[in-house]
Amino acid sequence: MKRGKLITFEGIDGCGKTTQFRLLEKYLRERDLGFISTREPGGTELGRKIRSVLLDGGKGSVDPVAELLLYTADRAHHVRRVILPALEAGKIVLSDRFYDATTVYQGYARGFDLGLVKQLNELATCGLKPDLTLLFDLDVEVALRRTQKRIDDVTGAASQPDRLDSEPLEFHQRVRQAYLEIATLEPQRFRIIPAGGSIEETYKLMMRQVEERIRKLR
Repeated sequence: MKRGKLITFEGIDGCGKTTQFRLLEKYLRERDLGFISTREPGGTELGRKIRSVLLDGGKGSVDPVAELLLYTADRAHHVRRVILPALEAGKIVLSDRFYDATTVYQGYARGFDLGLVKQLNELATCGLKPDLTLLFDLDVEVALRRTQKRIDDVTGAASQPDRLDSEPLEFHQRVRQAYLEIATLEPQRFRIIPAGGSIEETYKLMMRQVEERIRKLR
């Protein structure tokens, strides 16, 4: 049995990656391709509790060191309980964020030592790397306006910004630049998807990068 493929979605908050994530789910489902969908944090029962702690509080509610270690704990559990078993079963794994998010948010934006962040990521992932990382790139101010218009999937009402959404503009600018920087360091893995157009335009750009990888699994 062929090992499955891990495809991760990254980008600043409001870039539209979650919408494209759902469209790729639909594409795979319609073609009866074996896949699972997951996210970080929150891909396990433990992860959902960690996600609530990390994102539901206000600014300053989680100490930065605790934040880094909580993301690492979520990832360690997530990789071992969800991602690795699915890959070993030959499935495609779609993950809304993975370790690049910690490198960017806690390393570059929060200022933690990048060597330390890398060590924690490697410990949490058992050295696992995505086969493809889709980076949805968008101007920060446009992305922040989008986050203000989000609708809650359950209630249908406008959703409240989470703890990271509430960070200042400069924080999100550091995040965007960091993503672009690490993407240039790993061009074989990363594909930068301009996300400033319509949903349909962004989808077409994404699928140009994804279809070739998926064909190899058929």
